[in-house]
Amino acid sequence: MRLRVLFALMGILFLMSCQPGTSERQSTEPVALKEGTWRATLQLPDAELPFLMEVANGTDGTPVLTVINGEERLPLNEVEISGDTLRAPLHIFDAEIVAQVTPETMQGYFEKLDTETEYKVDFAATWGKDYRFAPVSQEPASDVSGKWAVTFDDGEDPWEAVGIFEQEGTHLSGSFATATGDYRYLDGVVRGNTLELSTFDGSHLYVFTADILGDSMRGKFESGLTGHYTWTARRNPDAALPDADTLTHLKEGYDRVAFSLPNVEDGQPLSLDDARFQNKVVVVQIFGTWCPNCMDETAFLGPWYRENKDRGVEIVGMAFERKNDLNYAQTRIRKVKERFGVEYPFVFAGTTAEEDRAKALPALDHIMSFPTTIFIDRQGKVRRIHTGFSGPGTGEMYEEFVRDFNQTIDELVGEDV
Repeated sequence: MRLRVLFALMGILFLMSCQPGTSERQSTEPVALKEGTWRATLQLPDAELPFLMEVANGTDGTPVLTVINGEERLPLNEVEISGDTLRAPLHIFDAEIVAQVTPETMQGYFEKLDTETEYKVDFAATWGKDYRFAPVSQEPASDVSGKWAVTFDDGEDPWEAVGIFEQEGTHLSGSFATATGDYRYLDGVVRGNTLELSTFDGSHLYVFTADILGDSMRGKFESGLTGHYTWTARRNPDAALPDADTLTHLKEGYDRVAFSLPNVEDGQPLSLDDARFQNKVVVVQIFGTWCPNCMDETAFLGPWYRENKDRGVEIVGMAFERKNDLNYAQTRIRKVKERFGVEYPFVFAGTTAEEDRAKALPALDHIMSFPTTIFIDRQGKVRRIHTGFSGPGTGEMYEEFVRDFNQTIDELVGEDV
């Protein structure tokens, strides 16, 4: 009898030990991150990429992380924290940060989810540090403000660029513009006779360093997991790129483009022959949700269309994605449309593969850049093809694009049908 009682008591104690205690129940409570500025780093193979974030509590109590690149602010407003695990989707891009967190630290990885092979980069962040690169104590020995003629080299196929920099003391900002797009908002420092710049926007992972040699520079460019380049530059206030309207052409015998592709809203075919496009000026935006320069162009086109659609102008986006999946494209594009308040339609044109590009727009000699912008007059004829996009990080080059865009539309709208 005593043995039975003893065994019963032991069974009760065992069952009690299997129930979650107070501390275990509380472990699912999300860690509360400290609000304010955080310094984050991504560990590339040959460089550390620093950037800044702001953490603030949203209206529902969940944190909002804002990635900072110079003047740019990229809010990450789908952050989830379960216990001490943070998961932060990278706004419109199919990528995320996953980290173990304390109130003052994060440790984990950044991962792109739309690549064929695994793409993970170690990530860490610390609260209370408001510098990107290590603070500079000495006065700069150089001022690199202005325009520079730049050559990037991968050892096989060099390419030209224009560097646009603005320096205030030791702080340096700017961008590189190329024939296919710009490297967006770069931010960093001048340290003696060297410079350090970086950007992270959820897709680009860029670090630039250089020795400043009077009116020339020589440096390195690290891009993500696999990009390792050298670059040289010479100061040149007249540095310029090839005319963006001369890089993509209609094939001989064509004067218009045509397609019939699924509208991402309902999957039904959408064509330039549809009634909504007839007798109107049409802008075709060649685009991808994975493309940061396309994000910048969409940030311009979204509000522009809302303000100008009653003038007899239409825009249609052609999305080339990294997965041949309409449902996937619909999910990604809806995020873009919600983010930028886009009211014009998008069609799914296929993947970024050369054969899909040629199949979607056989009238073009090629698609060399995302984005590429096609201007069509009220008679349905192609009047202009603009390759690439110089975003707001390029300053005057972006302002010139906006002026040219508006001038082209004004001219086409003013023509008779």
